[in-house]
Amino acid sequence: MLNRVKPAEDPGVVRPGRPGPLPLENYSALGDGRSVALVGTDGSIDWWCVPNMNSAPMLDRVLDEKSGGFFSLTPVGDFTSHRAYRPDSNVLETVFETPHGRARLVEALNSGSGGRLPWCELARRIEGLEGEVTFEMRLVFGTQADTICPFLYTNANATTFHAGSVIGLLRVSDGVQIEEEGDSEIRGHVTVGAGAREIVAIVAGEDEPLVVEDPERISARIDVTDNEWRQWANGVRFEGSYRAEVMRSALALKLLLYSPTGAIAAAATTSLPEGIGGEKNYDYRYAWVRDASYTIKAFLRIGAMAEAKGAFTWLIKRLAEHGALVCYTLEGERLPAEETVIDLPGYRGSRPVRRGNQAAGQHQHGIYGDIFETAARFVAGGHVLDPRSAAVLAGVADRCAETWRQPDSGIWELSERRHYTMSKISAWQALARAVELADGGHIPSTCRERWARSRDRIAEWVDANCWSERDQAYVMVPGESGLDASLALAVRFGFDGRERLEKTLRALDKRLRKGLFHYRYHGVEDHEGCFLACTFWIIEGLALLGHRDEARLRFDEVLSALGDRGAGILAEMVYPETLAYLGNMPQGLSHLALIQTAATLDGCAL
Repeated sequence: MLNRVKPAEDPGVVRPGRPGPLPLENYSALGDGRSVALVGTDGSIDWWCVPNMNSAPMLDRVLDEKSGGFFSLTPVGDFTSHRAYRPDSNVLETVFETPHGRARLVEALNSGSGGRLPWCELARRIEGLEGEVTFEMRLVFGTQADTICPFLYTNANATTFHAGSVIGLLRVSDGVQIEEEGDSEIRGHVTVGAGAREIVAIVAGEDEPLVVEDPERISARIDVTDNEWRQWANGVRFEGSYRAEVMRSALALKLLLYSPTGAIAAAATTSLPEGIGGEKNYDYRYAWVRDASYTIKAFLRIGAMAEAKGAFTWLIKRLAEHGALVCYTLEGERLPAEETVIDLPGYRGSRPVRRGNQAAGQHQHGIYGDIFETAARFVAGGHVLDPRSAAVLAGVADRCAETWRQPDSGIWELSERRHYTMSKISAWQALARAVELADGGHIPSTCRERWARSRDRIAEWVDANCWSERDQAYVMVPGESGLDASLALAVRFGFDGRERLEKTLRALDKRLRKGLFHYRYHGVEDHEGCFLACTFWIIEGLALLGHRDEARLRFDEVLSALGDRGAGILAEMVYPETLAYLGNMPQGLSHLALIQTAATLDGCAL
């Protein structure tokens, strides 16, 4: 049973002492194209894997409130905080107000003018605004569930910290006073008056030599990083009425693009629960074909061609190397079939904490539709497939035509293999797009007629087996009455005629909706929150079926309800009564569904 989440205190109000974990919506994200850090409204960074998103965490208090690692810069005494990203940037600013003054904390995972740095650089600049504010600084080293023993080492050049394979330096400006420096923690304080600026930063790497960088150069790179983000954002093609929301989601998706390979992570965290106290705590620091495909389409839709091309190339190469799997590591390898359980308390006692994902051993027909929809959108934008990629895609189409009758684990990666309606529609989608690509001369047409016949057989099978007259909807599994919110995507895919899709969409909205949001499928409401992407899919479906005014009104209501939670960073789910975040974050699927819906409402191409 889901432990009902109480309404969170106003995220802008934080008290000293921190009696328990921060609500997930109190976190925002920093990233550099390789790693992502979560920073709370109290100035504490509670999650950071170094040097990569899928590395073991150096800071992990979000999963272990009492003993986990963290890096905090928190005003002494009572304070309030208000945060926002700089416009068109992933540089975060938090303004702290105390009885004695105001100060701004400017934070970034730095890059250089030539792109990502060859080390990780977490920069935090404190700027005095009014009066005087004293911050306590604490860098507490995580022990990775007591599997490592961090220590400090001093030589003639610097004092370095060592946490497993990670070597790092704490770099501070002259006004920062270090009071304690030990193997487990470095503690200090800094006071800023109006106009004063101080810098606190970590420079880190993995089993590698490390530069001892000047604090002022690190501080200056915050603004270089901001400029780099703005330049990227200037290339985004979206001028509709939702440009601010689309830009923030695009920047969040950019954080999930793993620049060393071009892979797109589903999220930057592991084991943040879908229901507080429950067991639905998964590791999302991998590249799912589904999430990658949807993200590529979102990048194409907003004109981020370099990211779309890089991610699509990565995906095609994985298909050629390993075949059509559900997910891969960010380096492009197969995942181990078994998960590893980590001995940590978990967020608010939600266990187990996991590394790995059971989806690695599953098959989902949905990956076929995702792959071909991506390829179709790519060529629809005027781009070109090379002969090798075209041949790989033709082979995937053959595999889809051969296996679509088999049961699978479905889009929601369920343990029981069944004939899920959405899986069959995804197979139909794949073969419909394969035929279109063959007719356009984009992929070999040798098996075109077989694909066309299989496409038609799937449509006939779905209409004969998956429609319920009693429910007036396509059901999740033939012969049963449960509904699946992902069926809203069938509208975008162009499946069937308007009448049945309209009825299905209305049934989904009626039976899976709670407040403004929607559960994934029938029967999960006692175990998890509402899935944000499903709500966006249903709203987009309404728009595509001609109900644009209704869809726009509902979209505006959802955006208003979410407000500036996470400063625009979205999680996987929300508890519908309190809007408390649930699940891993930043969640790529939530952000890309927002982009697709906004683009559809604003009539953007592709």
